[in-house]
Amino acid sequence: MMARYKQDQKEQTRENIIAAAGRCFKKSGYNGIGVDGLAKEAGVTSGAFYGHFDSKQTAFTAAIISGLSQLEVGIKQFQNEYGAKWWPEFAKFYMNQKRTCDLAESCALQSLTPEIGRSDEAIREIFETELLKVLDAANEGSSQTSKQTVNEKTLVNLAMLIGGVTLARAVKDEALATEIANAIQNVMLNEQK
Repeated sequence: MMARYKQDQKEQTRENIIAAAGRCFKKSGYNGIGVDGLAKEAGVTSGAFYGHFDSKQTAFTAAIISGLSQLEVGIKQFQNEYGAKWWPEFAKFYMNQKRTCDLAESCALQSLTPEIGRSDEAIREIFETELLKVLDAANEGSSQTSKQTVNEKTLVNLAMLIGGVTLARAVKDEALATEIANAIQNVMLNEQK
């Protein structure tokens, strides 16, 4: 019984570190925080961090996988709730809540992609694998007959969402940020008609 408790506790600590790493990397970027900062955010010592991850890069990898997995789950929830009309509802959520939330709580796809683009080939390969899972989830149940057409639509929609949030977050004027968000939502709504 005690061994099982320790194993559960170890798994929970690892999950806490991954969640903390995700928040930190989204908010500060890969080079904006070190192992000591990641450990502090997770509420563990640096030694405990190294008990779970051998480097900051392995924690970054775990944060990428976790973040894109959360996106995949979110997409499936929107599909279950809204059926074939899930894209406009997802766009509304993404261009509002994910645009205005603290960066630490932002979408990994939007916040980590620039960091991943500057990373090595191994990180980009892991990202690509996880992105393909997101694409598969988003393509599920599509009425399009061609897989290429479905993939193109999904890629365009995701690019519009992450680009729209990035652009809206970058401007100072909230009215302009809202105009950007509304423009993206309107395009995605019109696509569904």
